Amino acid sequence: MGDRRLTLASTADAGDVAAFVGRLLRLDEAAVIRVQQRADGLVGLWGTTGFDVLATRSVFGSISPPDVVCDAGVVQSAAGAGQLTIDPGFSLDSAWRGALPPQSGYRQIDDVPLRTVVDLAQRGAALANEPVGGHGPVTSLLDQVVLEVTDPTGEVAVGVALRALFALTGMGFARDRHGHGISESTVLEDIAEDEPVRVRASGTWIRLDARFGAVYQRRGDQFAVTAL
Repeated sequence: MGDRRLTLASTADAGDVAAFVGRLLRLDEAAVIRVQQRADGLVGLWGTTGFDVLATRSVFGSISPPDVVCDAGVVQSAAGAGQLTIDPGFSLDSAWRGALPPQSGYRQIDDVPLRTVVDLAQRGAALANEPVGGHGPVTSLLDQVVLEVTDPTGEVAVGVALRALFALTGMGFARDRHGHGISESTVLEDIAEDEPVRVRASGTWIRLDARFGAVYQRRGDQFAVTAL
């Protein structure tokens, strides 16, 4: 196995890794993941979602060396089999473009009801499924800001693009009150009224935290607020 090793603390952590990577592979069958040792002792798993939005979740364990880019399929297969010590395979550093968002330095903006997020994502999905002469949602639709969140002082506002909501629900980070993943057919009343999505922001990133993971959207002035 050499010096490259992902060590997970429990079978539950292996299940979490398998679920996270499996979702990425459904979005991109050639996905790579970045595995990084965090300062708090957890292992951070990172992936690109196909929506130009990063997705992440953390598990208990360790990774050596402390920052590894590897084939998602290799890790998913091993974690899915319940392995707690995983050889991540060959380094694929060249397949990862761009730096990761920082772990700290985010300002709490506000909490948004998960019901609101899912409602907007479902409306966006309905529009994306309308015939447009191509495959999948067009970039202009994905870039539309459908959620504007303002902090309690009213001084700071951030716009969340539809692509970030698609990534959050597509990665299975949000569930209904029965533990089911969110889909286009999810009934809003099946989502707990008090289930939040936490919105934080830094100077360059908007971060959406749900119960089972987070997504990161780059901030930009090119987005216009749009009602669905």
